Amino acid sequence: MPILNIVMVEPEIPQNTGNVARTCAATGARLHLVGPMGFTVDDKKLKRAGLDYWHLLDITYYDNLDDFFSKNQGEFFFFTTKALHTHTEVSYPDGAYLFFGKETKGLPEELLLKNKESCVRIPMISDARSLNLSNSVAIGVYEVLRQWEYPSLQNFGQLHNYKW
Repeated sequence: MPILNIVMVEPEIPQNTGNVARTCAATGARLHLVGPMGFTVDDKKLKRAGLDYWHLLDITYYDNLDDFFSKNQGEFFFFTTKALHTHTEVSYPDGAYLFFGKETKGLPEELLLKNKESCVRIPMISDARSLNLSNSVAIGVYEVLRQWEYPSLQNFGQLHNYKW
């Protein structure tokens, strides 16, 4: 099964991180949390947003970006409103890392400048500043999985006949 990595850099809102954790758990994506974070990992709001999916989650914590980059390599894609390319223009390889920045500032400008060709954006109207972080992650995850034809995911449903 191909591996998808989600990297959250300095997340600030526990509910967003909990929602992202739930998305990762439900899709088999690996979650990488890069500090410093605006909450502790035992925060009730974080746990509640992730519901009872924590046992399904493959999660790794890092002190900062230097710590992350010293331990990981692969193809990195940086989601930002400042990118020239849209998230659907890219072919995501097995082992891809999708990076998302903190809610108030996004990813560090220096990181984006060093990786201009790997920056992607999610289209939206010009008057909107950004989408919610957990929604952006879900859009990115499902675009990659769509391209990969949803490997190892239950890709069917069944309605049941109920008499009322």
